[in-house]
Amino acid sequence: MTAGTRGAHRAYARLVLETMPEESRVGLALGFIRTFGVPEIARVLYGTGRVTGEPRARAKATGVAMFTLIGKGLDSPEGRRTVEGLRRVHDRPDITPELMHYVLACFIVCPLRFIDDHGHRAVTDAEREAAYAFRLALSDALGLPEPPGAEGPAGVERWMRGYESRRFAPTEEGRALWNAASRGLLASRLPAPLAALAPAVAASLLDDPLREALRVRRPPAPVRALVTRALRTRARPR
Repeated sequence: MTAGTRGAHRAYARLVLETMPEESRVGLALGFIRTFGVPEIARVLYGTGRVTGEPRARAKATGVAMFTLIGKGLDSPEGRRTVEGLRRVHDRPDITPELMHYVLACFIVCPLRFIDDHGHRAVTDAEREAAYAFRLALSDALGLPEPPGAEGPAGVERWMRGYESRRFAPTEEGRALWNAASRGLLASRLPAPLAALAPAVAASLLDDPLREALRVRRPPAPVRALVTRALRTRARPR
């Protein structure tokens, strides 16, 4: 790892682990949920039974892996073990490099989006570049081909939007995953006043393409206003 790469990693780690850890955790959960809109991913996740049976445990395992890689670094002993574990888990014919690239993009893009929308400040250009440098390094560590959108953050966002417009589609598996995650997963990630309303709160945080793919109704305006107000109240500099 070069000095520049280490510096970028530290900038991203500070954002996720120190500056806005709560927002990062919610954003990571939303990134996980976003993958349910892709039928191939929904089938794989539903087939394991862990998301519908143990949504918090499955999400915790994903979160622990990502936060280990971010906090310890890809070239640390813990990071290398985590990367090797991820490679083993995803070494199956129905998980293509394109699907892996999409999942990695969700785990980077969605936390940054949530911080931009609900944090006490937006992500800086330096933090955004650091996040995408981490994505490139993780993709390389996993042995994936060069990821789409490698020209920078804006390129990844464009690729994600295009991929979703082509691949998002309603499935019974995606809906079942949503039902489990919106009740069991997000309730543990949200502020206490919102936790009891987790499904409605979660639906308020979805955009239209994902709501359509998961067949989720847009919550009433009072619920959306409550969610916005609660998140703004929590968004205080630390």
